[in-house]
Amino acid sequence: MAVLRLLSGLSRPPRLRCCLLAQASATRLPEAPLCALPSRHEPPQRARRPLSTVSAERLVRAAPRSLQPYLRLMRLDKPIGTWLLYLPCTWSIGLAAEPGCLPSWYTLLLFGTGAVLMRGAGCTINDMWDQDYDKKVTRTAGRPLAAGKISTFQSLVFLGGQLSLALCVLLCLNYYSIALGAASLSLVVTYPLMKRITYWPQLVLGLTFNWGALLGWSAIKGSCDWSVCLPLYFSGVMWTLIYDTIYAHQDKEDDITIGVKSTALRFSENTKQWLSGFSALMLLGLTATGMNCDQTFPYYTAVAAVGIHLAQQIYTLNIHSPEDCWRKFSSNRTVGLLLFIGIVLGNSQKRKDTEETRKSLDGT
Repeated sequence: MAVLRLLSGLSRPPRLRCCLLAQASATRLPEAPLCALPSRHEPPQRARRPLSTVSAERLVRAAPRSLQPYLRLMRLDKPIGTWLLYLPCTWSIGLAAEPGCLPSWYTLLLFGTGAVLMRGAGCTINDMWDQDYDKKVTRTAGRPLAAGKISTFQSLVFLGGQLSLALCVLLCLNYYSIALGAASLSLVVTYPLMKRITYWPQLVLGLTFNWGALLGWSAIKGSCDWSVCLPLYFSGVMWTLIYDTIYAHQDKEDDITIGVKSTALRFSENTKQWLSGFSALMLLGLTATGMNCDQTFPYYTAVAAVGIHLAQQIYTLNIHSPEDCWRKFSSNRTVGLLLFIGIVLGNSQKRKDTEETRKSLDGT
């Protein structure tokens, strides 16, 4: 009888056998959570972050499903771009602070809000211009507009909302800064077209992304001191040429196929030499900035640290590895934070230097 029962079990269809085995084991094994089951709609993930880790991607996934395409359209799941837009603002705000004082936290928060909104608006405009191109590039094919998750009209309405909120932030500044900030809108709108026209779209992006180097100073002082703001702006543009050329190397094969241009294609195997030149010019501009606003030793130490970071970044860069290009691109947040910390510490040192100078004058 035991043999007959065994043969009967073997003759059942595989799926039925699995169901019976599952029923039999249900009394012995704890029930697995449904979230442990892989979904065929989601790619396998190599390594999940701990549940306690807070990341932008997790926050976007936690949002209502109807909102997620809009959050991804403004790249809230990839905050590195917001950092790279925001950091030149912090440099300028920090340099404009009174000697011995910390930067204005209110102004830093205001510019942080503006950076999120304007980066989101820029990405929305970019995707509206490029949705046909994005469909042909593996890395960008999943973007909401390219994937058809939202329509062009919905994106246009969403863009209007972002720009309206950004205008509210801008109106919190002085009149000089309002006019200066409004002047950047033409760059925001036209930048996405540059890759169709020139091999230097990264230069136009640099002019756009570093406008905060001018705006931050004027927001504090009421106007621009061009001897400080222009070399700082120039340094930021050189910095953008560095990190966005690295970024563009991820897509160079797709760019050739669809016929768009970039500095990655322009420089090709000579990329490291060009990046080294941009780094030298960036450091030169930062040095001139510090000299023109009487910066102190901590500032120049930070500029040296930035130079070392860029040298290591460029020396170890593998332009043929998209993964390495992404890592090097993302590491530029550290570059910006190093400089901001140097500015704050250098500014705090100004009061000490002034006091020492005054004492020496009183002694004579």
